[in-house]
Amino acid sequence: MLKVDMTAQTRNTFGKGAARVIRRAGKTPAVLYGPKTDPMALELNTKDFTKGLLFINRRNAVVSLSVDDGSATKHVMVKEIQAHPIHDTLVHADFVEISLDADMSLSVPLKFTGKAKGVDLGGEMHNPVSEVLLTGKPLDIPDFIEIDVTSLSIGDSLSCADLDIPAGVSMVTDGSKICASVTTMHASAADEDDAEAPAAEEKAETAAE
Repeated sequence: MLKVDMTAQTRNTFGKGAARVIRRAGKTPAVLYGPKTDPMALELNTKDFTKGLLFINRRNAVVSLSVDDGSATKHVMVKEIQAHPIHDTLVHADFVEISLDADMSLSVPLKFTGKAKGVDLGGEMHNPVSEVLLTGKPLDIPDFIEIDVTSLSIGDSLSCADLDIPAGVSMVTDGSKICASVTTMHASAADEDDAEAPAAEEKAETAAE
């Protein structure tokens, strides 16, 4: 998993008016929560915080948060980001403290690479699963899982059980779920017809009533 360093300052002003003053000063108000810690009101330099968020780019990341209250660096994850609906500027952030030694479950995206040879033969590629749920220590859980689909021919498929996950990490997602497959165009059309048939029958019955 990604690791990012950030710094924050404690704050003792609260309310919408105080938050506006903080944001005008180029900072973003935030709150840190933790299972063994009382909520802590913070503020971060907006420019530096934005750079960190762009680096993370919505991926799972452990943030080493250095706070000016003299306490040890805290290991946290970004729980929620609030942005202005029009200007898309940062409004508020929530962090949650975690333990690097305790298992946790996180959704990890799948990254499909290559072009299946079955597609070159006229087949159609399907990726019904875009992410899987993994459990393990935070730093052992990968940012993403890469899947090379180049070898898949028409009729071939890969299930979640075929994914290469690191040692010490287990999969919560049902391993029998298909995450990549190549089917014939004819089969794909037939599947769509089968899916549309019940809906068509229901409409017909409704009209008859």
